[in-house]
Amino acid sequence: MSRDVNLLVVHCSATPVTMDIGAKEIREWHTSSPRNWSDIGYHYVIRLDGKLEKGRPLYKSGAHARGYNKNSVGVCIVGGVDKNMKPENTMNKEQEKTLVNLIVELDWTFLDMEIKGHNELSSKACPSFDVQEWLDNLGYK
Repeated sequence: MSRDVNLLVVHCSATPVTMDIGAKEIREWHTSSPRNWSDIGYHYVIRLDGKLEKGRPLYKSGAHARGYNKNSVGVCIVGGVDKNMKPENTMNKEQEKTLVNLIVELDWTFLDMEIKGHNELSSKACPSFDVQEWLDNLGYK
């Protein structure tokens, strides 16, 4: 791969858990008006059932965290808001297990990758939880 990746950015889709979406739907949102991007912005999407779906190829820079796309991998967890569209950690056990497995795999691939929530890089609520606290609770790194 030709990109120097040293960062994984965790996102949420900002959808309620009643919306069972995946990479296909997010790709449609990102490639249509008003965005009109060339592809989905994320490299991976974790569905509500924990299924991992591939988005943008890893060898291409993402479109998920302005100023950090060149050196990062973007992972989107479906959910992230309550029924009133307010930020809420909706990550379930299946999604969490998939995220942990993906982090381990990518950290092995890219060696000593930093892991951040989108909210640590931008003034957004996404991914609707504190990634550093979550990592600490897991005992990761």
